[in-house]
Amino acid sequence: MSDRIELARAGQEPQIAVGVIADKPAIRFRLHGSFVDDNGQSWPAGNYLAEAATGGVRISGPRSDCAPELRLAPASTTDPFSLLATIGIDFHWQRDEEQRFAGGLRIIGDGAKLTAVNEVPLETYLASVICSEMSAGSPPEFLRSHAIISRSWLLAQLVPRGATAMPTDAPGERIRWYDRDAHLDFDVCADDHCQRYQGLTRITSPWVAAAVQDTRGQVLTHGGAVCDARFYKCCGGVTEDFRVAWADTAVPYLVPVRDASDQALPTPALTDEAAVRAFIAGEPPAFCNCRDAALLSSILPSYDQETADFYRWRVHLSADAARALIQKKLGVDVGRVLALTPVSRGRSGRIDRLRIVGEQQTLVVGKELEIRRALSESHLYSSAFVVDTEGEPARPDAFVLRGAGWGHGVGLCQIGAAAMAAQGHDHRRILAHYYPGTQIEQWYR
Repeated sequence: MSDRIELARAGQEPQIAVGVIADKPAIRFRLHGSFVDDNGQSWPAGNYLAEAATGGVRISGPRSDCAPELRLAPASTTDPFSLLATIGIDFHWQRDEEQRFAGGLRIIGDGAKLTAVNEVPLETYLASVICSEMSAGSPPEFLRSHAIISRSWLLAQLVPRGATAMPTDAPGERIRWYDRDAHLDFDVCADDHCQRYQGLTRITSPWVAAAVQDTRGQVLTHGGAVCDARFYKCCGGVTEDFRVAWADTAVPYLVPVRDASDQALPTPALTDEAAVRAFIAGEPPAFCNCRDAALLSSILPSYDQETADFYRWRVHLSADAARALIQKKLGVDVGRVLALTPVSRGRSGRIDRLRIVGEQQTLVVGKELEIRRALSESHLYSSAFVVDTEGEPARPDAFVLRGAGWGHGVGLCQIGAAAMAAQGHDHRRILAHYYPGTQIEQWYR
């Protein structure tokens, strides 16, 4: 077990390394006070440029240097630094923002590219995550829920494990999923691949500070181990099994749950086409089937409010556009696309194997994120969709995708959880709903 996990269990708050910028030839940063490097040398406030160079990193600005890496700590804990970071990478809300960060700055070079890492106490990191993932004006019980699962998920990433085994592609198949083993120089990244982390920029609400403080050191556990507590925006009515999105390993608390207040209703098994089609068309009541504009504006950050059709959505894709996207995203030219046929689905209706039939070849694509990536310039909202065609059935002109939800669907549904909080459910009830069989434990205070 990780030394930092043991420290947390023993009552000490761990430090976290967050990758804010990766694989850039140059990084501009600003120090808003005096910083000190590993050699005890002082770096004054000001604007700096870091460039990849032979031997590591070349720095120019109020102070210049060239070293394998640069590691700076603030002389005062109140002095931040700034970076121009990209958020929402490859998603429809991608944009650049200048962000301020507490803690230390580490810039690593490999001769061609640089990586910027923020070294920060876990609870400071957490306050930013809560505000970055959701609006700081969200219901307090939802913020408490998110503080516990974000802390738990992060600590779970510190547990050593080997790289996730990726299946070998069989002829005519491309099966991919993306998990934490992609990060080597830091614990977690700052974007949607892990948890949104935008430094001090988003920390604007006393409610967030209260939620983090009230739950300080509390983690979600199952069988005595910290939970890998996944989350996303909107399940679409039913949450999904871990195996649909990632490795073929059962996780007992990441299982399908109907997102409804009436627990007498059975969780539907949306694994066949007729059931999925009826479920998507019916738009059944669910916590995340939320049309309350005031509540949504209090939950979602401004850039997420640009998305209005998260519970049910529709995408029109011409056959030519589908061919071009598949060639661009997967590097495979299947020819004119003739059919998009689900091979298998999880119980939320999310497709984990999709057969793409083209005039030149047929390709089976999975898992859910690879499917979403292959059929959109950014990403489809989810892989829970049904397919209709326009034109001749054997040679369609276009495909119409009608879908449900926003994200992978595994674990906590953020919009559903916020709606539960607004309806009076406390954070313990919310976490028990989305992570069955789990407990809340106090690891440090």
